[in-house]
Amino acid sequence: MTPPQRRRRHPRTEPPPKQVGKNPQRLYVLTGAGDQAQRAELDLVTLIVARADPPPSAQPEQAALVRLCATPLSVAEISAYLNLPYSVVTVLLTELLTAELVQARAPIVRQALPDRSLLEAVMHGLQKL
Repeated sequence: MTPPQRRRRHPRTEPPPKQVGKNPQRLYVLTGAGDQAQRAELDLVTLIVARADPPPSAQPEQAALVRLCATPLSVAEISAYLNLPYSVVTVLLTELLTAELVQARAPIVRQALPDRSLLEAVMHGLQKL
């Protein structure tokens, strides 16, 4: 019995298919042709919380963003859930922040080193066991 022969792959001559949601014109329409210099200072870990229901006049992406933020979410999570780039999400969030539909909260920063007295109390408690 002879083993099957492998066939060589030939390079495709057709162009790759277009990806849905990666259309730059669509993203430009979402963000608008307005003033791009006035963006809110948002980090990837800034928490966003909805303050009100989306108005009927809101864009579908803005309405989805407000509904999504019923519980606190970071900007990175919002970007991933909506499948939109970070820059587009920050523009949409800036518009929602000025309309006071969402609220931005700074992330909780933990101390680099815990308090020494706390560590000593834990150590003494463990030694008593």
